Amino acid sequence: MMQSLFVLGLAASATAFTGPMPNTRSDTALFGGARGMATTLEGKKESVSKVKELLDSSEMIFTVPASGVKVSQVQALRRSLPEGTTVSVVKNSLMNKAIEGTEYETAGEIIAGANMWFFIEEDIGGSVKAFNAFVKEAGLQESHSILGGNIEGINYDTKGVVAISKLPSKKELIATIAGRIQAVPTKVARVIKAPGMQVARAIKLAGEEADN
Repeated sequence: MMQSLFVLGLAASATAFTGPMPNTRSDTALFGGARGMATTLEGKKESVSKVKELLDSSEMIFTVPASGVKVSQVQALRRSLPEGTTVSVVKNSLMNKAIEGTEYETAGEIIAGANMWFFIEEDIGGSVKAFNAFVKEAGLQESHSILGGNIEGINYDTKGVVAISKLPSKKELIATIAGRIQAVPTKVARVIKAPGMQVARAIKLAGEEADN
């Protein structure tokens, strides 16, 4: 039920942005490339396996340019991210291999150039906020905006990712629904106890409170 509500929220807020486009996890890693760890066949297999593990536990992924970002800056960015979010520079060939057969396979359409990927378990809003604060502080706003993202197999452009980041998280949705469910018995009791002509008004008030 929670997933359905979350998907409905996405459809309502970010439909216009869909379509094809040109500390609990491990520390930030460079998967591939000149300074990456995938230099042998076994190393590449290990890298792909690790990226697949990140994909399996991610609710959303998004990508930004990796060129021109120092390793020290990436490390600072990692420390600022919410728990459950990992940022990694992944070589394109390894990323393409990792997404094969997963719900993120369509993300291959947004793989181009040197990419730094964000793997987000839950806090999408906090992750995007942390990245925006990072590029602002580093003076990279013009050159390192979000290129695109993918959630549940659907690609989103920059505006789509930002729109999704502003939606309530699953935890927030659960809390809201739980609060409304807990309030139902009180409203029902109020209606049952209302005498005579007050019943209709009690029902009306209960409905209005539910809407609020």
